[in-house]
Amino acid sequence: MKRERAMSKIRIICAVFLCFILAGAFAPGEALSRQNPYESAIITARSEIWKAINSGKCGSATAAIMADGKVVYAEGFGMASRDKSIPVTTTTLFNIGSISKVYVATAIMLLVDDGKISLDRPVTDYLPEFRMADDRYRKITVRMTLNHVSGMHGTEVKNSFGFRYDDNVKKETLETLARAHLKHDPGAMSVYCNDGFTLAEMIVERVSGKRYMDFLHERMFRPLGLKNTGIGVGEIKGRPIAFYYDPKTGKKHPPEVLSIIGAGGLSSTAVELCRFMDAFSAKGKLLKKGSLAEMRKEQPSAFRGKLRNPTFSFGLGWDMTGLPRYDKAGIQVLGKSGGTGNYSSMVFTVPDKRISVAVIAAGRGSGAMKIALDVLDAVLVGKKLVPKEERPVPVPPKAHKLPQDHASWSGYYADGAGLGQVVFDAEKDAAALYAFKGQEKAPAGTFIYNNGYYHDNEGNRYYFTKVGNEVYFVSCLSGAGIDMIAMQKVKPLEKPQSLKIDVDNKAWLRRNVGPFEGVMIVESHFARSFLYRDLPGYVFFQGTHRVDSPEFAGMPFDAIRDQAELALFEKDGLTWAWVSDLLYSPAEAAAPLKAGENSVKIGGDGYNQWLVANEDAVISFTRPEKGRIIIFAADDTTTYDSAVDTADAYVAKGSYIECAGFASDVFTINVRPVTANEKK
Repeated sequence: MKRERAMSKIRIICAVFLCFILAGAFAPGEALSRQNPYESAIITARSEIWKAINSGKCGSATAAIMADGKVVYAEGFGMASRDKSIPVTTTTLFNIGSISKVYVATAIMLLVDDGKISLDRPVTDYLPEFRMADDRYRKITVRMTLNHVSGMHGTEVKNSFGFRYDDNVKKETLETLARAHLKHDPGAMSVYCNDGFTLAEMIVERVSGKRYMDFLHERMFRPLGLKNTGIGVGEIKGRPIAFYYDPKTGKKHPPEVLSIIGAGGLSSTAVELCRFMDAFSAKGKLLKKGSLAEMRKEQPSAFRGKLRNPTFSFGLGWDMTGLPRYDKAGIQVLGKSGGTGNYSSMVFTVPDKRISVAVIAAGRGSGAMKIALDVLDAVLVGKKLVPKEERPVPVPPKAHKLPQDHASWSGYYADGAGLGQVVFDAEKDAAALYAFKGQEKAPAGTFIYNNGYYHDNEGNRYYFTKVGNEVYFVSCLSGAGIDMIAMQKVKPLEKPQSLKIDVDNKAWLRRNVGPFEGVMIVESHFARSFLYRDLPGYVFFQGTHRVDSPEFAGMPFDAIRDQAELALFEKDGLTWAWVSDLLYSPAEAAAPLKAGENSVKIGGDGYNQWLVANEDAVISFTRPEKGRIIIFAADDTTTYDSAVDTADAYVAKGSYIECAGFASDVFTINVRPVTANEKK
């Protein structure tokens, strides 16, 4: 979840959103036939899921299709537990990530039906303690928490993704928001935001007087017969779960839990996802007619219509309330994707036809979203609801002369992952994208200009546009007929300011780490800040920040998700930093690791402790039952993590050793220098 990563290719820059648009067997003895309208869809599910498993994109998966209230197909793929050789079945549980957003939106609408919530009343009417360092927060309504238009920065990262549930995340989200600003006016733009759904979860608890999971069980799971839907797999005992295995190392991760339940913390099966989706058909028994209609409506921002083609049609919890291909046929499709550190998922439903499709996989790059869309399309074609789409053979476009205004688009651009530079070559009528890793840049993609668009070598199209004072690089998701902002231009500052300390190429160590925090968050523990000569007034520290004062750097973009603000402050005679919810001390404050025995104690503040190795060594350690040790090489690469690694560890000179635990926990680290013979 590191906020600043090196970009590779432009398709990777867009991957999180691109995935938005882009198994199972019949009962024994039931054969497929040419008359079966689901035959092609089942073949698609099986072939594409096995392709994903065999290519290492995921370890296991499950898929289901439901029609007219009946499950017509459901299947499990791969091994849920490799060490015990337990296969995935239709009742194996997977985390569903952000599909959980539809559940909290539905919970809000149940309370709307009860007359206890109004969507267009301010959040502060229900959560008086909610505040921000930006007076515009008072305009944020309940509706805006559910359709991504609030303007809040994005995601509470601290201890939200991990191996156990932590209810403190709600309090910590409020604390982070209390010192945060908005990146745009409430309602101005639709920019994906997890924190809104954490607020919605809190509203459900406050208004109903029940714990969120109790409310879901009482008002949703029991009425719908959802016996295999609940909190994340890491909190489930005695039930079959699909474990996640790192595709590069094969290491088994501890079962995952997301404490931001409303935003992404539920688990389920593909079958039960489809059953839940059926509640949004006319046969649904959860919501009243008016609330059901509201749940199925697009909930646009004021930015709608500002790009060449339609953008994502966010609804209340939904990523999309329609897709152009199906809209033309008069068929509404609702869809929601989900991605966590260890799982990826997608569900589609056609409420008027009572057709639902779900795919869940253990693995971040499974392609579950595209697989589910292909399966849905095959169902709709098989039932003769839409014609089969004829896809012409792609012909590489020829380079046309660059438009006269091309030079105005050159410059630096950013997305939620990092920084890039766009450079034009008029002789080749092409543009090049360079990605930065630290202060080094490398080619990340080339684009030729043709007929108003810039084309990469994989058949994708892009264009530049200016809306108001902002310049965007837009990806055209041509298969879906949808535009998506991929990057936003970094604007030169007339009067650039500087921070009070030199942060160029400075190493920082994160201090508010819980020992149960997920492996996907570990890369945020060791960070570096940078300055760039060509961008005075900006600092790059877990994302791009505009320096507004010697102690503060804010969010420079209105259309980029998961941004952060940087605040410097003095502690123990040193300058520390908040990067939104992440707390850092300078790396030079790490204690030296000495030969022999080292004792490390976690203080009353619970902050994790750091040591630095001044020579190559082998370490063994004794740690508390719930404590954790992580080792980083000097280049910030993780070389050891006791959450997935065992036995002794090698530390190279310059490595940093992190001890994470709870107040008063004691770690003992024994150090043996590497001998000259061992170095040979």
